[in-house]
Amino acid sequence: MALSLPHIVQKARTQLAALTGLGVGSTVSSRKEDTGWVVRVEVVEKRSLPDSQDILAMYEVTLDEAGRMLNFARIGMRRRTDVAAVAGAEAGA
Repeated sequence: MALSLPHIVQKARTQLAALTGLGVGSTVSSRKEDTGWVVRVEVVEKRSLPDSQDILAMYEVTLDEAGRMLNFARIGMRRRTDVAAVAGAEAGA
């Protein structure tokens, strides 16, 4: 039986936290591909005082159909106060 999207996302978050030891924050996106699922999550890489200076990282996690992690990669970093660019967004829109 295929796993539901909420189960896939939870498995990605749990497995990423276990492997990296980092606190998982927001789930940013998920998509189904031919070979499984790709889930993007934001994590706190480094806590700072004030928390507006925390360093956040975006991770992409790939899982197979059964929810087993195949790989993960950090694909970006930013300070909490920095606005992340939206893919495909046009300036001034």
